[in-house]
Amino acid sequence: MKFTEEHEWLRIEDDVVVVGITEHASTQLGDIVFVDIPTEGESLDAEEVFGSVEAVKTVSDLYLPIAGEIVEVNADLDGNPEAVNSDPYGAGWMVKIKVTDAAQADQLMDADAYAALIGA
Repeated sequence: MKFTEEHEWLRIEDDVVVVGITEHASTQLGDIVFVDIPTEGESLDAEEVFGSVEAVKTVSDLYLPIAGEIVEVNADLDGNPEAVNSDPYGAGWMVKIKVTDAAQADQLMDADAYAALIGA
């Protein structure tokens, strides 16, 4: 897995990259009540907003870690947004993307660097 300073994670699975927010981010946001990702089928650059999450007290933008086309949105989050809190690296994934340049992932943090960023 790779991580961003905006607290997104990505996992490369063959030619697709799965993206979500980290456990740290979901804890900081609190109980997530709505996930809005209107960008399925769109090609976006790295660090562009691909959607948002709404928690009880705030709304936060979601940033794409690397450039690519959003080929799938986790439809299960429509009826179960709390999966982002309970299983952020599994059932709480948000999008799958077909990457433009997989080498961009090399510029992201590994687990140890991310842990240092959040003070874990």
